[in-house]
Amino acid sequence: MEVKGKEVVVLGLGISGMEAAKLLQDHGANVTVRDDADTKAAVLERAAALRELGITVELGKAIQESAAFDFCVLSPGIDPNMPLVRHLRQAGLPTFGELELAYRFCVCPIVAITGTNGKTTTTELVNAVLAAGGKRTMASGNIGTAFSAAVRGSKDLDVMVVEVSSFQLEHICDFRPRVSVHLNLTPDHLDRYKSMEEYEAAKWEIFRNQTPDDVAIVNANLRLPPIRAKRVTISAAGDAADYQLIDGWLVAHGKQVLEQSRTNLIGPHNAENMLAALAVADLYEIPREATIRALCAYHPLPHRLEKVAEIGGVTFLNDSKATNIDALEKALMAMRAPVVLIAGGKDKGLDFTGLRTLVREKAKAVVLIGTMTEKLFAAWNSAVPCTRATTLADAVEKAHALAQSGDVVLLSPGCSSFDMFKSFEDRGDQFRELVRARAKQI
Repeated sequence: MEVKGKEVVVLGLGISGMEAAKLLQDHGANVTVRDDADTKAAVLERAAALRELGITVELGKAIQESAAFDFCVLSPGIDPNMPLVRHLRQAGLPTFGELELAYRFCVCPIVAITGTNGKTTTTELVNAVLAAGGKRTMASGNIGTAFSAAVRGSKDLDVMVVEVSSFQLEHICDFRPRVSVHLNLTPDHLDRYKSMEEYEAAKWEIFRNQTPDDVAIVNANLRLPPIRAKRVTISAAGDAADYQLIDGWLVAHGKQVLEQSRTNLIGPHNAENMLAALAVADLYEIPREATIRALCAYHPLPHRLEKVAEIGGVTFLNDSKATNIDALEKALMAMRAPVVLIAGGKDKGLDFTGLRTLVREKAKAVVLIGTMTEKLFAAWNSAVPCTRATTLADAVEKAHALAQSGDVVLLSPGCSSFDMFKSFEDRGDQFRELVRARAKQI
């Protein structure tokens, strides 16, 4: 992509926006970054760093109403309907996302992974099995390292593994992964999308530019639009598929590969994540022994059914990454012991009444936090006793009081964290600290 001498505006000063601006400047563009936030410490810190590099940064009220740009790069966290974006789009300025920008500078093949849940775990697993087979690989994208930063080293890689969200896929043009992975699709982000159909359409973009020479690894239960890539299917739910979970075994084309109990990942949802990684490994002809070794060695990332402590026979699990209905459902389905559930958070426009039967089956009690408290109370209290808590500390105390030896206290909110916390990581970190402090007291 030739950007030398171009006037480019980057909207959004998150990590992806910052790295996109630096990538553009590295290739000779004149870059302006705009963000309507002017009080957030992280934004101010990134602004200062970019200004030191000679990049123009406009924040809040300092944003200029009119300026001549050749094109716009939209960070994934920026809602395309907000005034900051709408003004430029109405002026006819060509706009595409950070994912598209980085793709145009990536010189190695891409494995792109999407889905409502499990993206990060699967990205890590795919990266691990490829590395175990001797491939030069790197994980980037929505996982933490911005794709725009990672592409600087793409000439030295055999494959780039990229986690992509629906927000990132909204504004692609030519983005084409050699291998796409679509894990699942359930209601989420309905505070941003007008309908489930609109959310689905964003997710389907991952297949948009693939050809019959490419591969799409997809969950067998997905109702997909017409796609040109060769399909490889996965399922842990009993559906016919190329890669399946059967009687506790990961099975490839009818042959047993690995018992899930040998790994550090529990639940059918994690089995599907491993099946996707196994399918990618086979496409790249990774020796089966290396793949099995990598899958067995992998440990789940923090905030994903992470065991925090056991206090008096009560196990405390941190599943703060569960920010939607499907993630909460999968966490509950993975439980074998009675559960005291801590749930709630910011309202994302989701309807939790459909979980009533599962909550009644798996949970002996529920402790509710956040702005969703009353909606969840109305949805579940007729099925299982629900208790309101004012803070996370209050929730931990009440949940522990309701639990008995052999029970699990599960933080699996089913909601985003931004009503009370900086992020799901902040929520999970605070839960971990509260539980460990409690363990020391008892």
